[in-house]
Amino acid sequence: MADINKLAEELSKLTVLEAAELVKTLEEQWGVSAAAPVAVAAVGAAPAAGAAEAAEEKTEFDVIIKDAGAKKIDVIKVIRQLTNLGLVEAKAMAETAGSKVLSQVGKEAATDAKSKLEAAGAAVELA
Repeated sequence: MADINKLAEELSKLTVLEAAELVKTLEEQWGVSAAAPVAVAAVGAAPAAGAAEAAEEKTEFDVIIKDAGAKKIDVIKVIRQLTNLGLVEAKAMAETAGSKVLSQVGKEAATDAKSKLEAAGAAVELA
């Protein structure tokens, strides 16, 4: 039997391209697909999970501006602080309803961003 620690050490030295090639080779040799178990697990879990459970399990959020409000300049300043965007990009984001200020961030970062944007006068949604 192979030494698991030695095998893990060797695998950690692979580049991303080499790892992708390894996956492809193993899929061909073993006649399996790396994506199949994930799809089955997601389909199997979906009917069992209720809406409340799905909301509790969510770990990544998008911070979306619904309306910049009356104090657009303050909102633009907050957007620039949160994203490091330039003035033109932040202004365009503030003026476009449905713009994602932050994408796929943790709950704490999303709620912090939402509170800062709302304090500046924007209507914000977490998705």
